[in-house]
Amino acid sequence: MPSDASSLLRLLPGHDGHWDELRDASGALREPWRQFFALLDEDGVARLADHHASIARQIRDNDISYNVYADNGKSRPWALDLLPFLISEAEWAQLERGVAQRARLLNAIVADIYGPRTLLEHGQLPPALVFGHPGYLRSVKGFTPAGGQYLQVVALDLARTPGGEWSVIAHRTEAPSGLGYALENRLIVSTLLAEPFRSLRVSRLAPLYSQLIATLVQAAQATMRDEESTDASPHIALLTPGPYSETYFEHVFLARYLGVTLVEGKDLTVRGDRLYLKTLAGLERVHVVLRRLDDAFCDPVELRADSTIGVPGLLQVMRAGNVIVSNVPGSGFAESPALHGFMPGIAEALLGEELLLPGVPTWWCGEQAAREHAFAHLDDALIVPTWPLAGRDAPPGIERGRQPLAAWRERIDALPDAFTIQQEQRFSCTPRYEEGTIGGRPSVLRVYAIADVDGGWHVMPGGFTRMAAERQTTVSMQHGGSSVDTWVLSSQPSSTFTLLPSPMQPADLTRKHRTVSSRAAENLFWAGRYGERAENNVRLLRLILGSLEGNDADAMFATLVELATWCGLVQPGDLASPHGPASPQTFERALVANLGESAGSVSISQNLNCQARANGEVRGRLSNDHWRMILAARNDFQDALQVLLPAVGAGNGGAGAASSGSAFDRYDRVTLANALEHLSVQLSAISGAQGDRMTRDEAWRLLFVGRHIERVATMAAFMRGVAANGQLATPAGFDLLLQMFDSTLTYRSLYPGRFEVPALLDLLVIEPHNPRGIYGVYERLRNKLGEIAVAAGSVRHRPFAELLPPLEMLPSLGSLCEVDEHGSYGKLIALCDQIGGFANAAAHEISARYFSHATTVASQVWV
Repeated sequence: MPSDASSLLRLLPGHDGHWDELRDASGALREPWRQFFALLDEDGVARLADHHASIARQIRDNDISYNVYADNGKSRPWALDLLPFLISEAEWAQLERGVAQRARLLNAIVADIYGPRTLLEHGQLPPALVFGHPGYLRSVKGFTPAGGQYLQVVALDLARTPGGEWSVIAHRTEAPSGLGYALENRLIVSTLLAEPFRSLRVSRLAPLYSQLIATLVQAAQATMRDEESTDASPHIALLTPGPYSETYFEHVFLARYLGVTLVEGKDLTVRGDRLYLKTLAGLERVHVVLRRLDDAFCDPVELRADSTIGVPGLLQVMRAGNVIVSNVPGSGFAESPALHGFMPGIAEALLGEELLLPGVPTWWCGEQAAREHAFAHLDDALIVPTWPLAGRDAPPGIERGRQPLAAWRERIDALPDAFTIQQEQRFSCTPRYEEGTIGGRPSVLRVYAIADVDGGWHVMPGGFTRMAAERQTTVSMQHGGSSVDTWVLSSQPSSTFTLLPSPMQPADLTRKHRTVSSRAAENLFWAGRYGERAENNVRLLRLILGSLEGNDADAMFATLVELATWCGLVQPGDLASPHGPASPQTFERALVANLGESAGSVSISQNLNCQARANGEVRGRLSNDHWRMILAARNDFQDALQVLLPAVGAGNGGAGAASSGSAFDRYDRVTLANALEHLSVQLSAISGAQGDRMTRDEAWRLLFVGRHIERVATMAAFMRGVAANGQLATPAGFDLLLQMFDSTLTYRSLYPGRFEVPALLDLLVIEPHNPRGIYGVYERLRNKLGEIAVAAGSVRHRPFAELLPPLEMLPSLGSLCEVDEHGSYGKLIALCDQIGGFANAAAHEISARYFSHATTVASQVWV
């Protein structure tokens, strides 16, 4: 047997001039990695390729994403490497003390700048460096938060130098990101590498998140002075910029893990110097805001007036002492890279201590002596903006990273304050597994510190390590970098503490009432509508594709085209032909061409994407299995289209592709049929999870209402289409309706061998227990709308019962069976039109009443 399992892998040469985290100067494995590979053994090494593939699958299945603005709003799968970053216990002890000291110092700096300003008065910090930074907010001057704690979360970016020493390269004080990704990385990697993880006694991350919640809860007590109940728990909200934020996934994940409410700015409102969340039941007070918005966007009244993602009046509520905002807006100036050059003096002035962790050698060009020193002693250096966007108009040929100073001399002399010079840093290279080899890439470790109410700091034992992209020396997730789980090894037994929920049990779903924000309510409503729409479209498409070559194809063709157009499976222009009416072949090509996400019609793929997006906004209300079903339905169908119809999958669908016919004449009908059947089963499973795995509170009722509005409108449209085309009493029309209402077996068991329109209408319209029967769905919709109105306490609004008349006012079976002199079922057709109108009116009223909180004609105040 080899001396260690790593000998089974091909180790690539290290990077000259960089510290190698894997091997020492002699080429031998460093001690943590020697232990790691010994525990992994040969079998573990043999499974690394499978684990590597498993990470990609889990990221895809869990929809872990990272939004990159350059990708035009499309999310990019999260990049995670398999091998962890290892830190020994002794080394971590030194880092921990240094990080805690830096966090304490940063809080002291922010407190001083917005308080006594001794640093400015005594010259330890140049005023231009503070007041010129957009992160300094004059509206916060003189404000002192509860306990004098301006920062609850601080992050430091650390890198190891070529000599093996750790150096601080960046401070993150505004809204540090990565806490959610660090936890997600740990959940994935620790499961795949379970034996090394346990045996090396890797320190757990969960206690730090528990400390964060404890800190926020204790700080919130100061805002609850006049609460009626002294036992009331503070309401904590995580404020996100929304789905287009680059780190939106982690906002959702972190809110769910911490058990706090995920909100956007439009979800909150200020009334009487207090902050409230808009919910179905009215306004609910918020005591703590854990923000993920940049400083300037938090409050459009006092900060950036063009901000549409902030909360008007938030700073006034904060100054009134009625809300804790973490971190305090205005702390962003402490992130300026120029501060590194002043930190040793500041630490001596504020703490009376020397820095335990050195910073990257830095010269702020606003000081002439520092600028001249840098130009005299450095040929090449990193040119960085002193504050955000200062270097956005860099001359051609000057790129990010190491730069010749001579090329910048003139520009820096013209605007010295805006530029900072840093000595080039060659980050240590972290091992990376790929296809049986282990190479190395430059890496940066982000470590988090959480404050407590007594002024102490708790450091996460681990953190969020990022690697540079291939052939890059700078580390950036935006530019193709990847992430790594960080393991701090310990000699002590690992804590078993976790904030993750235990495996879901039926009782878990009814344990307590949860606040339903208006935005969450809207997403639940649309999640129901998109899910039902996808089910109906798949059922109709399967029926059409199976009917086009049948004996009744010609007789039913016009009806099938009409129903497909109504559902959005095709657009009228898709069937245009200079040679006369559309043929079944043209129709089929249009249906297939419009399956893809980028097709011009409201395609099945688009409905699946919209369903996933709406459910993703309320991820905290879904079980893991439920969420994975939703993602699997979308992903599996997209994969099937990529294989089946590359042109559609690549976004070339639509009328043009359909009319050309070349790719679509050759598609595999059997494979498509199998893909639609598989999708149908998945959609049924999603519907079942909604009915069986979600708490049946007012939030669930809105999802139910969304489904039933879509269902009753669609079933009425199907019934109308068949009746209006004179095919209700034909075998083909009869069979189509039974299939679309999913009632074929029920009808045949009740009326074997009978072909009777009254029996058909009784089952599909009148029967109250048919899950798709029009009257039954309509009545259940009315009941649920009434329940929502009661739960929301909407006494000011007109009752839904007056918007949707009771069943007694709708036509009876005998009336619906009447045929006029032209053989038309006029009253049935009129009923279908009426039902569709009721559904649309209900949808508009729900939106105005609970989502936008507007008054419509249909919802005037009821007196």
